[in-house]
Amino acid sequence: MTPRAWTPSSAFLVSLAVLLALLHALMAVTATAGKSMTSDEIAHLTAGHAYNSRGDFRLQPENGNLPQRWAALPFSAARAPLPPSNLETWQTADVWNYGHAFFYEQGLSSGELLFKGRAMIALFSAATGLLIFFWSRELFGWRGAFLSLLLFVFCPAFLAHGALATSDMVMTFFFLASVGAWWRHLQKPTPASLALSSVLLGLAFVAKFSALLLPPMLGLCGIVWAAGRAKHEGWRKPVAQLARSTLVHAAVTWAVIWAFYGFRFSAFAPELTANATFNHGWGWMLTDMGGAAKVIWTVKEWKLLPEAWLYGLTFVIQFSKARAAFLSGEYGITGWWYFFPFTFLVKTTIPLLAVFLGVFFAGVWRGAKRLQQTGVVATLGWLKPLTPLAALFLVYWITSLTSHLNIGHRHILPTYPVLFICAGWLGRGLDFRRPFFLSAIAVVTALHAVESWRIRPHYLAYFNAFVGGPVNGWRHLVDSSLDWGQDLSGLADWLRAHNGGPAAAPVFLSYFGTGEPAYEGIQATRLPSLPAFRQSSTWAPLTAGIYCVSATMLQQVYSNQHTWTVALEREFQELRASEPLFLEFQNDPARRAKFLADFPAERWQQVWKRYDALRLARLCYYLRVRAADAQVGYSILIYRLSPEEIAAAARDSIGEWSALIERTITGQSPAPAAR
Repeated sequence: MTPRAWTPSSAFLVSLAVLLALLHALMAVTATAGKSMTSDEIAHLTAGHAYNSRGDFRLQPENGNLPQRWAALPFSAARAPLPPSNLETWQTADVWNYGHAFFYEQGLSSGELLFKGRAMIALFSAATGLLIFFWSRELFGWRGAFLSLLLFVFCPAFLAHGALATSDMVMTFFFLASVGAWWRHLQKPTPASLALSSVLLGLAFVAKFSALLLPPMLGLCGIVWAAGRAKHEGWRKPVAQLARSTLVHAAVTWAVIWAFYGFRFSAFAPELTANATFNHGWGWMLTDMGGAAKVIWTVKEWKLLPEAWLYGLTFVIQFSKARAAFLSGEYGITGWWYFFPFTFLVKTTIPLLAVFLGVFFAGVWRGAKRLQQTGVVATLGWLKPLTPLAALFLVYWITSLTSHLNIGHRHILPTYPVLFICAGWLGRGLDFRRPFFLSAIAVVTALHAVESWRIRPHYLAYFNAFVGGPVNGWRHLVDSSLDWGQDLSGLADWLRAHNGGPAAAPVFLSYFGTGEPAYEGIQATRLPSLPAFRQSSTWAPLTAGIYCVSATMLQQVYSNQHTWTVALEREFQELRASEPLFLEFQNDPARRAKFLADFPAERWQQVWKRYDALRLARLCYYLRVRAADAQVGYSILIYRLSPEEIAAAARDSIGEWSALIERTITGQSPAPAAR
């Protein structure tokens, strides 16, 4: 008797999917083990711990209450003490400096706390993978589900952000979960489906303020659903059902928001209100906001929503109007419509792009064929199950194309799950009776995984071959698309390996991020950095040595001197003449007393700070045309500069500076290749 072929059970397949999702989370978490604090994590974790332990919601209310509290839960278990509430940084809600004091000035095991916070977010990344899997299974069966899941598991973008203690991954989960639960509720309007959909929507509104995009997404789904019902029973009944469901969702969302703020209007913890303020006053926050300011103020005065939630919403609206941004040598403050299409094109693996493109063209071909064979109505019926995915994708992308906040590829993460799910359609053709198609999909998926593995653990710095790979990433994107401060630990390792012993060269550091160089064991002269946590005001001349510059600082994105002009050169030369005086002021007490009789110390600091910024900008202009000697994690570029280079780039006349740049561009000056 011929033995029956083994058919895996549903329980086995689901278990395998869970293991793959957990593998993804494990890969993401372990990749961050050697990474330092990324820029936003210090604020998210400090604020979340303050919410949980003190019930004070003034710190960082603009980035979602839920993810911050969730990521900081291990801090409560570890009994990690917050700095005293009598510090000025606490009283003024300066989350960045207060967070620096929390992580780096109390002798805590900051790396361990950071790892635990990241692991909490990785659970949401795994949950997102499972949502993709089950949605794809419902549409395309088991084979499609596993194809969708595998593409997600090895996607560099999700391995980069899936284990960072920020709100991006959490909100990606709730976008997908909310539109899916709403659509399921419309199809099967039971009390259980209504409760699930309502609660998920409420949680989305405390996860991130981009949840404001959910109502139009749900509205589109509701219109499509109601139009289908209206063909058989008219509009009155489906519209009434939509109205009832909408009211319940609004009420539950309102209640969930209040619950996450302890059912208290004030953002201030009652026992900690003495001298406490928001970081920015309400008057400043509402400036130039037009009608939105009146609405927000009215809601605040009537106490219809928690004060901290309203403040966070106002902050997001205010700061999204304009923000310094960089794209392939261009600088702007209101962004470019093509910013996110470009980031999608260069930060997605080419095999994955091929899959997405194949699904698109195959879908268009199949849709056109069905339209020809069955007509418009039947074709729309065939597409109807994709309604919630289409609504999410279209609303989010339309908003992204018009956004002025062009600071990171992470802002389009919520659209990727839609593409992963749709890619499951190809799973229907995975059959041994179609060996060519099966082999092609297997090869493309394997290449996607290999491409992802090659960049490990530097997932955040992934760029595909369209721009020459990650080594050239800094030429095109910075900030959270590449350089989020995550490689300070790697820099410390590099310096120990390449600059140790008595012959060690002086080290100069211009760092973008919230990590702490001293905590990592880095001894360097600090050049202008962002943010400038407790940065020493020591004045030092630039000498030959090792210059370590974060990509964001190299491109001078957040300064007004990224393009060098005649006016800036004139100002620089005028201030450069005073450099010996600054050093005398610092090193000679007798001379300092005389100088202070002429100008107050604050004036000396102000002038030096400006000179320091101009000096770095002039140097970076040269470094951008000079090949780096090394790159750490592709986000920190390292240059070994000779006395002649430093003299021409940071001290000499504009003629000598220009000549140095010209020689470097034409290859007449030796410039080592990056490695």
